[in-house]
Amino acid sequence: MPRISRENSKAITKTYHILLRGINKQDIFLDNQDKSKFLKEIKETKQEFGCAVYAYVIMNNHIHIVLFDQNDNISNIVHKWCTKYGLYFNKKYNRVGHVFQNRFKSICVDTEEYLKKLVRYIHRNPEKDGICKMEKYPWSSYREYIYKENLVDTNLVLKLFDEDKERAKNLYIEFCEGAEDKYSDAEFELENNLNDEEALDCIKRILKVEINTILNCNLKKRDEYIYAMTKIKGIRVKQIIRNRRICNL
Repeated sequence: MPRISRENSKAITKTYHILLRGINKQDIFLDNQDKSKFLKEIKETKQEFGCAVYAYVIMNNHIHIVLFDQNDNISNIVHKWCTKYGLYFNKKYNRVGHVFQNRFKSICVDTEEYLKKLVRYIHRNPEKDGICKMEKYPWSSYREYIYKENLVDTNLVLKLFDEDKERAKNLYIEFCEGAEDKYSDAEFELENNLNDEEALDCIKRILKVEINTILNCNLKKRDEYIYAMTKIKGIRVKQIIRNRRICNL
């Protein structure tokens, strides 16, 4: 698996953060058998399409997956997951209609630092939702990172911490248990995102400030503006921090 270039954050990594959510945000995993069924579909598509999974978590009404799709089959892969699981779910619960909400959400993972924080965010989902500690949750890849691989390829992420695997595991545990930066959670939300032009317009209209004003103010004031931007529905922190068209930071 290729390492993501630190020098070129615009490199085509073929690595994606994928979000699938239940229709109308309804629960679509009602018991452990349902979660096991979806994991089975992921395993089968891995073999069929030659992709890799770097992290996942299955919650009751949504799934986060980090997928490496070398052959540009992401649409076919996700379509297969949704179709096969949808047929299973409707038959089991005697229902008809869509199981998943609209088209899946995805965003390219373009730097190593982003990948590290994203995997941490995914593994922390059970804690964020008040279910249990991440090491106690059986439906994520966290324990594969700490104990033994099954579905996911942990090598790429662990090597970002250390070349020695055991030391890397310990450092990853510390990283997951440590404090997050103040923008971390918002950075990985994929729903209702605006494109860059829409984001610019919203910043100017809602905050009543020109981008040049933000660029030329002191660091403390700029941080205040950035924090205010994170409160605008649809703007990703990744856009704010990394996209020079918005903040040139």
